[in-house]
Amino acid sequence: MASRSGPRATGTDGSDFQHRERVASHYQMSVALKSEIRKLNIAHAVVWLLVAAQVVVSQLNLVSHKVVASPYQWEYLYLLSIIPTVFSFMALPKNNISYLVISMISAGLFCVAPILYGGMEMFPVAQQLYRHGKAYRFIFGFSAVSIMYLALIISLQVHGWQIYYSKKLLDAWFTSTQDKKKK
Repeated sequence: MASRSGPRATGTDGSDFQHRERVASHYQMSVALKSEIRKLNIAHAVVWLLVAAQVVVSQLNLVSHKVVASPYQWEYLYLLSIIPTVFSFMALPKNNISYLVISMISAGLFCVAPILYGGMEMFPVAQQLYRHGKAYRFIFGFSAVSIMYLALIISLQVHGWQIYYSKKLLDAWFTSTQDKKKK
């Protein structure tokens, strides 16, 4: 294809793309990991809202305890799990390493620890349900222990991926800061 003033100058046909600058891989990885962490933070916020709703509804006696079971002890501890998510959201826009480290440490403390405690706290009830078929707590007609174990499994996966991706993001950020120090 020619221009108005004649044939196109050589080298401007787009075949010189190999010599152009590229975005460094750690910046590409940073963008991808931030996106994944945001999605996981939103998933955690949804689970957190469901647990918070159950606690609030139960504590305020908005519905009968036959409809929504009273919360287990671990659920009160799990309400603190919003703290790591807030720090994570604050760390992402400006690549704040300190906030991301606080988010990772507090995720283990406020997210994973209550989940593990909850699994142990509910185990005798789950064992009784599956051995004898008797459930004493219900959430909208379903066995509360079954629903809460499902929530535990989902939460554990979400928080495990959050910590994993945060660690990968931290490594990407350290790579970029190390590159800057070398220059």
